Amino acid sequence: MFVRRWKAPSVPFSFSLGTSIKQLPIIKIKAFPLHRITAESLITTACTRTHNSSCFGTFSSHQKDQIGLYVDTLLQWNQKMNLTAITDVNEVMVRHIEDSLAIIPPINDSYISHCNASIDGIKLVDVGTGAGLPGLVLAIACPAWKVTLLESMNKRCVFLEHAVSVTGLSNVEVVRGRAENLGQNVSFREKFDVAVARAVAEMRILAEYCLPLVRVGGLFIAAKGHDPQEEVRNAERSLQLMGASVLQLRSVESHSPYGQRTAIICSKDRPTPRKYPRDPGVAFATRLGDQREE
Repeated sequence: MFVRRWKAPSVPFSFSLGTSIKQLPIIKIKAFPLHRITAESLITTACTRTHNSSCFGTFSSHQKDQIGLYVDTLLQWNQKMNLTAITDVNEVMVRHIEDSLAIIPPINDSYISHCNASIDGIKLVDVGTGAGLPGLVLAIACPAWKVTLLESMNKRCVFLEHAVSVTGLSNVEVVRGRAENLGQNVSFREKFDVAVARAVAEMRILAEYCLPLVRVGGLFIAAKGHDPQEEVRNAERSLQLMGASVLQLRSVESHSPYGQRTAIICSKDRPTPRKYPRDPGVAFATRLGDQREE
């Protein structure tokens, strides 16, 4: 079961933050000439394309540089692998960076009020992170958080490890594996304070992917579109089976051309039964709620 952290190739599917990309023979990526995106140009882009500058006004110069390095690296690597359909830096800023940052207030407010604890030092897992959205952006914005980027595809993990190295992040761990497997692994099961997911699957499936990873008393937050009411209703059975309930549907600031976004905030009320998550692929093929699952 491929659920271990990345290390050198002698230990399959696991590498540490210090691992060099050159040590990974699984995929060969040609070095790209970097066309540096400066912090100043990013702020100009963000302010030009939005009505306000979101979190950028509170970023340190170092954080602004990290965002620039990440966006630069994303666009360069995207020339050789499918990381994002968006290839314009302005669109990346609005539809990826700003959209990822928009879920920080719901995380902060919900965790402090519901969990009655400090948000500093939380352990957060981004399930199906893809190119690191939103998890890597959250790690830059909130350096006190301990962020795990969970991704099943090898080539994306290679990119993520490189992006972590380029940005100099020390609060991020890249893990290759499927959520169904990690949810049954004692090293990951119910070990996280918060799980987030963005553009991964519908709520019935996400609940089974994410909630087994969340500790009792923790939160699961799904970033969805402007009107997820029907999707939430369809997921009620799945959430209940995973030991969770919906706390709040919160509209969030988003300047995406697709309009308003919603953060679906769920509370982990009790332990998830050991039978969940089911084997890889089962949650997608047989969605909880389609038939009665006990």
